[in-house]
Amino acid sequence: MMSLDKFKNPDVALLVVRLVLAAIFISQGWGKFQNMDMTIGFLGKLGLAPFFAYVLTAAELLGGIAMLLGIFADWAGVLLAIVMLAAIYLVTWSKGLIGGYDFNLALFACALTITLIGPGKYSAMEWFKKPSM
Repeated sequence: MMSLDKFKNPDVALLVVRLVLAAIFISQGWGKFQNMDMTIGFLGKLGLAPFFAYVLTAAELLGGIAMLLGIFADWAGVLLAIVMLAAIYLVTWSKGLIGGYDFNLALFACALTITLIGPGKYSAMEWFKKPSM
């Protein structure tokens, strides 16, 4: 039987997770930014003040950019995990797991993974580290 061990690379895996998170959160944040009235209205129906529409939009956009670049990605992971927990609690919990909060739960897990492990070596933060002697 063939082994896949030679293809295993945790840093590439972290890069893939970061890039997927970045694509999702940047696109979601940008969509909210382009239609803030709709975002404010939707969050208003959930009982949240307009202020939270701006916080959510900034968190998704900036968190997504941080994931893309790997700059402060662990902190962005915390922020995005909180966003996903709030989305699950406020929006999708009542729909159940399948077809409800399954996607948000997967995003939460990915964001938490980056928080707990870090962005990996393929990140802009690696460029700023001092070379070891």
